[in-house]
Amino acid sequence: MRTASLIILCWLSFAGVGFAACDQPTPIRLPAGAASADVEGEVARGDRDCFSFGERKGLTLSITQPGNSDPNIAIQLYRPSWHIEHDDDDGVDVTGTPLKGAEDGADATQWRGELPASGVYLMMVGAIRGGDAYRLHIDVR
Repeated sequence: MRTASLIILCWLSFAGVGFAACDQPTPIRLPAGAASADVEGEVARGDRDCFSFGERKGLTLSITQPGNSDPNIAIQLYRPSWHIEHDDDDGVDVTGTPLKGAEDGADATQWRGELPASGVYLMMVGAIRGGDAYRLHIDVR
């Protein structure tokens, strides 16, 4: 299978970053015949960027941060049937089942595993310390 890269830039304005970024997750769509994509952006302290992608049960998903020896970016992954709700602090909460090792509080800087279900997955991206820029490489096989 041919591998291609797709760059998605997520430059967010100051006002309402956390609320707007996860209100409607940015879809990651791989070009025909592609098995990977790169996602780039920035998150401010306390904010999260959200992405969605549809995949099939049994495929292997790998998310890495190439060239980053001290990653400050953590990811959370949720299996299909997740739902985003607004909390009392003008932020968001996710209801749904996280993937083991990429749940809230795990501070996962990378993840690899077999997808347990077919459907649309949610990936949340946030900084562990302060804010930071990120580049994530997503590979599905």
